[in-house]
Amino acid sequence: MTGAELGKNVAEPVKSSEQLDFHALNAMLNLYDKDGNIQFDKDREAANQFFLQHVNQNTVFFHDLEEKINYLVDNNYYDPEILGKYDFPFVKSLFKRAYEKKFRFQSFLGAYKYYTSYTLKTFDGRRYLERFEDRVCMVALGLADGDHTLAEQLVDEIIDGRFQPATPTFLNIGKAQRGEPVSCFLLRVEDNMESIGRSINSALQLSKRGGGVALLLSNIREAGAPIKRIENQSSGVIPVMKLLEDSFSYANQLGARQGAGAVYLSAHHPDILRFLDTKRENADEKIRIKTLSLGVVIPDVTFELAKRNDDMYLFSPYDVERIYGKPFADVSVTEHYDEMVEDPRIRKQKIGARQFFQTLAEIQFESGYPYIMFEDTVNRANPIAGRITHSNLCSEILQVSTPSVFNADLTYEKVGDDISCNLGSLNIAKAMDSQDFSQTIETAIRGLTAVSDQTSIDSVPSVRQGNAHSHAIGLGQMNLHGFLGREHIHYGSEEALDFTNAYFAAVMYECLKASNTIARERGEKFYDFENSEYASGEFFDRYDPQEFAPKTERVKELFENSSIHTPTADDWAELKSGVQKDGLYNRNLQAIPPTGSISYINNSTSSIHPIASKIEIRKEGKIGRVYYPAPYMTNENLDYYRDAYEVGYEKIIDTYAVATKYVDQGLSLTLFFKDTATTRDINRAQIYAWRKGIKTIYYIRLRQTALTGTEVEGCVSCML
Repeated sequence: MTGAELGKNVAEPVKSSEQLDFHALNAMLNLYDKDGNIQFDKDREAANQFFLQHVNQNTVFFHDLEEKINYLVDNNYYDPEILGKYDFPFVKSLFKRAYEKKFRFQSFLGAYKYYTSYTLKTFDGRRYLERFEDRVCMVALGLADGDHTLAEQLVDEIIDGRFQPATPTFLNIGKAQRGEPVSCFLLRVEDNMESIGRSINSALQLSKRGGGVALLLSNIREAGAPIKRIENQSSGVIPVMKLLEDSFSYANQLGARQGAGAVYLSAHHPDILRFLDTKRENADEKIRIKTLSLGVVIPDVTFELAKRNDDMYLFSPYDVERIYGKPFADVSVTEHYDEMVEDPRIRKQKIGARQFFQTLAEIQFESGYPYIMFEDTVNRANPIAGRITHSNLCSEILQVSTPSVFNADLTYEKVGDDISCNLGSLNIAKAMDSQDFSQTIETAIRGLTAVSDQTSIDSVPSVRQGNAHSHAIGLGQMNLHGFLGREHIHYGSEEALDFTNAYFAAVMYECLKASNTIARERGEKFYDFENSEYASGEFFDRYDPQEFAPKTERVKELFENSSIHTPTADDWAELKSGVQKDGLYNRNLQAIPPTGSISYINNSTSSIHPIASKIEIRKEGKIGRVYYPAPYMTNENLDYYRDAYEVGYEKIIDTYAVATKYVDQGLSLTLFFKDTATTRDINRAQIYAWRKGIKTIYYIRLRQTALTGTEVEGCVSCML
């Protein structure tokens, strides 16, 4: 492969007597042309000019691939261990395979995001050492671990846009100096100083190496609780939150990703109102939490109490653990609520249940926080033995964890199971276009499984053990709205819900089939498989295969023209038998993340929610404003790209409720409200989500009015 071939990454330059720079061309997306049309062609031209004006002249030149690989290995840019698993002729053939795809970024922001955030640069950060194809090949080589066929399949799926590994994986794999390829981590914190101290250390270690960290605080005794029988000694959860916030601000992954954390607290913890108050705009600086994300775990009983306008009791975690013999988070508040209320041995406080929900809505109105996990909905759907107590930084990871026990010197007396998230997402539009949908999903599952298999977080033994026991992964989805718009289907319509149902049913089937195949090949199941609903068959009995098939004529047509196999009753029974016999390798298989940066480089709408704007405006570092058009949107199909504020929360929740039935973990659900919304509207949305079987709610977004209150003539984003 010649140097010219390695650099041939963009289309020929647009011929013009006066060529605008790429930033100016991208900005023209926000101006209608003389005929009142959005200038989509200017954004594609901007992507081309970005390469011609910036990327090509700032990319290190090599005469051929061998020279390039040798240089990057010798100078400690590439990991020689990964490349050592293949002979050079195969590596060369893989790079050739990637470049022959003639990949082009479909938007300026996609190209800009890749070169800003993902590609390998010289140590001084000034010049580029990789094209997109190079990054894809190194990720494929790393994940395939010497398997030639898998490496080729991964290149095909990623380059063709069907599968996109999550940011930590795509950013890190193949590089000699890197963080972990894991997206995020979840830790339990128990009610003792050793656990608190070890958790802070673990948060530092994980932020240094990987993604965000979420911690469960529900088990920590409340402010004023006794310590060693001395009353009013505990400071509660707020000081722990302050320590964690400082830890996350200190740690980052070689400057590539800032440390980020979230903390979850039960709605029935006595510190809950103080916990929420930390996000108030006028909170005292002593308690104000600026960068730490908050999440609240809400059981069914809380809604029932609010419905009756009853008081809501808050229970001392210290007393609950003493009476029930297990941490507060492992006790079902709904199941034991009445007996805990009547038990005089448990200290309790009471607040109005409706007051709690009003406060919750007020804080969400001001800050977008807290996230919400509907505790009983989550655990009813959980097929794994054990209890799910909290979620992650994006509210889509829902896995069973178990507590650790520590010695006085913070070493482990007993190692529990904490959680790591190994994520990547399918582009729904491209997956529907796949010539072999089953292989697309199996390749993605094998790629994500490799992330789990190759990760060992030795600095946090509970995360290492949890990962080793579960092999858990999270295959996500993105570009639902982009696909629906392309196919002239309105988001939230009957046809859209029908498509969502049939698509996610097919994905669930293929994920289970792939994990069963891996278990059979390796002769290994996830830890404690025998006590799961997969082993008993109960999981499969939840579903009626007749519900898997499309019902509307339009969606039937889409599936008939795809390679997707809709599982029949016989297929489902055969899969059930195979899983009961050989097991599953991965304890968890799906999770729908918010897909931020990877959506841009993959030319997708984010996750499965509607677009926030037809032309999205982002602020990107030194360059300032950048404009991103919704994928597949044209001047002819604009009506199918109504934004999330127009669509309304009911249709968004309806869509997520359909998908939720087929996703074993969670779905990162953001709710959007117009600027006329009130806290009552937010409460209504929470109740609607709970009733529809939603597992978690991520952010609350309120549309911001223009600062000037006026519209600029000819401005696309101003007029939409």
